[in-house]
Amino acid sequence: MNLASPGRHDIKTGPSSRWSGLRRWLAVFGPGLAVMLADTETGSVVAAAQGGAEWGYRLLPLQLAMIPALFFAQDVAIRLGLGTGMGGAELILNRFGRVAAWICLAALALSCFGALVTELSGLAAVGQLFGLPGWEVLSGVTILLIAIVCTGTYHAVERVALAFGLCELAFLVVAWQAHPHLGHLAQAVASQPLDNPRYLYLLAANLGTSVMPWTVFYQQSAIMDKGLSPDHLSVARGENLGGAILCQIITAAVLIAACAVTQGQGGESFDSVADIAAAFSHTLGGTVGRMVFGLGLAGGSLVAAIVVCLTVAWAVGEARGRRHSLEQHPGQAPWFYVSFAVLLLAAALLVGSGLPLLRLSLAVGVLNALLLPLVLGVLFVLACRLPQRPYRLGAMERLAIGGVFLLTAALAVYAGVMGCMQ
Repeated sequence: MNLASPGRHDIKTGPSSRWSGLRRWLAVFGPGLAVMLADTETGSVVAAAQGGAEWGYRLLPLQLAMIPALFFAQDVAIRLGLGTGMGGAELILNRFGRVAAWICLAALALSCFGALVTELSGLAAVGQLFGLPGWEVLSGVTILLIAIVCTGTYHAVERVALAFGLCELAFLVVAWQAHPHLGHLAQAVASQPLDNPRYLYLLAANLGTSVMPWTVFYQQSAIMDKGLSPDHLSVARGENLGGAILCQIITAAVLIAACAVTQGQGGESFDSVADIAAAFSHTLGGTVGRMVFGLGLAGGSLVAAIVVCLTVAWAVGEARGRRHSLEQHPGQAPWFYVSFAVLLLAAALLVGSGLPLLRLSLAVGVLNALLLPLVLGVLFVLACRLPQRPYRLGAMERLAIGGVFLLTAALAVYAGVMGCMQ
């Protein structure tokens, strides 16, 4: 197998290196924050907003409780990438064989395609809020994303993705202005209707839009494409922790904004993106609320679309035994760029048919939740097999990470199965 990565530029550090302090941190900065901002995408916004409208603050503790699970999942991906020098699909290919690699690739592609359809649907809906036809928005976004990827290096694409993703900070403004009622929040924590199928369905959707298969595969492949080395482990983990906290705070902010229209009591339901935008308008006023919501949703959708497409493109190459890089010209890595473009175009055409965004987003989230046992199980097994410290999990780390993964997977399956019985 040819797993070389032509054009990859390693970032070297060490005793004789000039990288130190802030410059060293900036050299590593990027993959962790990009994937966490992508995690706060259209599906996350829809699931959190719908949960807030229907159930008030009851799902807010879940958003904060997911920080350890999200951090541990991405942290294991970093360890696997730096400890083996392989991307996710490449590592599965080497450890479990070609059949297992293609099975995982098929599950990953399904999750990614569902996510991409959700992102493009969200972008089309944002365009419609401002009077733009959906087909114009989809055409413009498709051309823009293909141009960004085909003409840029990894570092350039990463900077563009981060710029898009930071627009999500607009959601924090809404949460601040909503002034959540502490009394209602305390009541919500104590009231968890775990026997209600609708509540469980939304709980599964929120779980599945917090820890997603494609975010894990992306981070492992991205640190390879960026050329990070074992010397960057501590900085990468620090960025990952900060990104996980920011991701869940942004999602919690969306839920709080949705709660504002019901004074934290729940009982309402959204039927469209326009309804969710109205929740933001309730707090900030019509025009400003619509603009803030559109900016945040579009930013998350764009960074997630880039991440999802790159994840599949990298994984297809790795499963074939060839590692590809954004540093390569399209003529040098046709499978990589064709996979990216085909996935994007197929999703755009499907979205153009007029899919119901809210139901689709929730369904994709529940699908991701049901895939969590497989994703987290494979991650844990691979991490336990790492040959050396500091990558291999110690006894206490196995206990902590294994326990969090087990609880998360069990809750996801229970909520997903029971919720689908409504």
